[in-house]
Amino acid sequence: MQRRHRATLLAVALLAACQSNPAARQEAAAAEERAQEAALDSVIVTGTRVRAAEKRMAQLAPPPAPAKMLAYAAAPADYYTQPANTEKYAGHDDNPVHRASEQPVSTFSIDVDTGSYSNVRRMLRGGVRPPADAVRAEEFLNYFRYGHPAPADRGTPFRVTTELAAAPWNAQRQLLMIGIKGYDVPKAILPPANLVFLIDTSGSMNSPDKLPLVKESLRQLAKQLRPQDRVSMVVYAGSAGLVLPPTSGANRGDILAALDRLEAGGSTNGGDGIRLAYAMAKQAFVKDGVNRVILATDGDFNVGTIDQNALETLVADQRKSGIALTTLGFGQGNYNDALAERLADVGDGNHAYIDTPDEARKVLVEEMQSTLLTIARDVKIQVEFNPAEVAEYRLVGYENRLLAREDFANDKVDAGDIGAGHEVTAMYEIVPVGSSAQRLPPLRYGSAAPAADAHPGELAHLRLRYKLPGADASRLIETPVRRDALVARPSESFRFASAVAAYADLLRGGTHIDGWGWDEVAALARDARGADRFGQRGEFVELVARARSLVVRDKAAPAIAAEE
Repeated sequence: MQRRHRATLLAVALLAACQSNPAARQEAAAAEERAQEAALDSVIVTGTRVRAAEKRMAQLAPPPAPAKMLAYAAAPADYYTQPANTEKYAGHDDNPVHRASEQPVSTFSIDVDTGSYSNVRRMLRGGVRPPADAVRAEEFLNYFRYGHPAPADRGTPFRVTTELAAAPWNAQRQLLMIGIKGYDVPKAILPPANLVFLIDTSGSMNSPDKLPLVKESLRQLAKQLRPQDRVSMVVYAGSAGLVLPPTSGANRGDILAALDRLEAGGSTNGGDGIRLAYAMAKQAFVKDGVNRVILATDGDFNVGTIDQNALETLVADQRKSGIALTTLGFGQGNYNDALAERLADVGDGNHAYIDTPDEARKVLVEEMQSTLLTIARDVKIQVEFNPAEVAEYRLVGYENRLLAREDFANDKVDAGDIGAGHEVTAMYEIVPVGSSAQRLPPLRYGSAAPAADAHPGELAHLRLRYKLPGADASRLIETPVRRDALVARPSESFRFASAVAAYADLLRGGTHIDGWGWDEVAALARDARGADRFGQRGEFVELVARARSLVVRDKAAPAIAAEE
């Protein structure tokens, strides 16, 4: 304790000297880092100290140029400025077309993330054409609710349904929509929650769309908490500190006051923050309750543990303790989407990107049950196509969720989780045998004749595996997809999901939708808009118009007018 106290006093003295002696800056930073490393040996309430130290560090550099304050932001007068766009997105190629006679089985993990859609929306609203790798089709699909039927009871945590219809961009092809709906749990009867808000307060978060929006977002969640819930708050910049010990939801004023005091400054030691957050989650662990770390960051980790593989290993090790990780992405210019999305994946959680207070309300209020309470773990889907009926197929999205065929029945292989009330949607494009719309030429040494039909009338066989929370062995659900399930007039939800899939494809280059364009996508989405209680489908039509204006450079092309 004395060693840590002396190191801290030395750091403070050196930091003060820096204002008159720039040569001391390097030694000051080193001393501060040593002090913070020593502080991690024990859990101490350090909110005032961390904020003051960060403020002193921020004063060492010239103040950045002021930025325009957005209506929702309550930010300091001076903001961090990003010198160049360093946003990071994991590269991925679209899933290829497969011939069913050569590779009849498709296996993947479910995904409930939505961050790609709202992040792309942010870019389009800012007049920026999103990079192709920022577009993950499955997260576009799963952003919307389609009204998939819920299970009759909790004996099975979710219900699986399918719908089959002609592809809107080519009547010679078909789309198979798979819908999964988890049982819902009213907020009032959610089990007690042990939440740790892990908040990036580094200098890069000093922008109206970052820390001020983080604080507004978590305020909305804090107001939903009950007396039986507990919240801790950990911040990290050059070091990590505890600013709020486990606190009952009944003490809402203390939680909100802790949020209000947060300020941004310093470098970004995300690894130390994650370690301390999990330590607090374990300290306040609730048996048979909700135990979750909620990480709010732009993902720009630049000191301490910064290697993505090392961070993934750290988070993957912690999930074994029954504590999940949700990542909430914020901001632009240096946003590390690849890291935020991957940490949520290995942390048995979900990833969302928050660009507005409305999005915060959607994720943290309207969908709070599904965000917090897991009802099924390691959910995997496997579809076996009948080569006698299906010539070709292609999975739309889920490129970073693909699994080996043998992984499906291997309960040691991690997969995605489903929360209470969650919906998961997946789509396959199918080319029936005999269709003129096949993309793959026959193999020189392969058989051109269709395989013998061992299961007449079946297009495919759908299998789904899942584990109940706390269980080690998976359960299996199976259902056939029959050829006579094809409908001439698909449901409103099917049509809207088709428009979303086509929109994502256009943003990635439009190579899979047979010449379909923005006009066709907008028209299909308008036709399937429906009641649109929260205005999200109408907003989608608006985004199609914005994307068209950015991607299509021919100024003479007529604009698409979004519906009021």
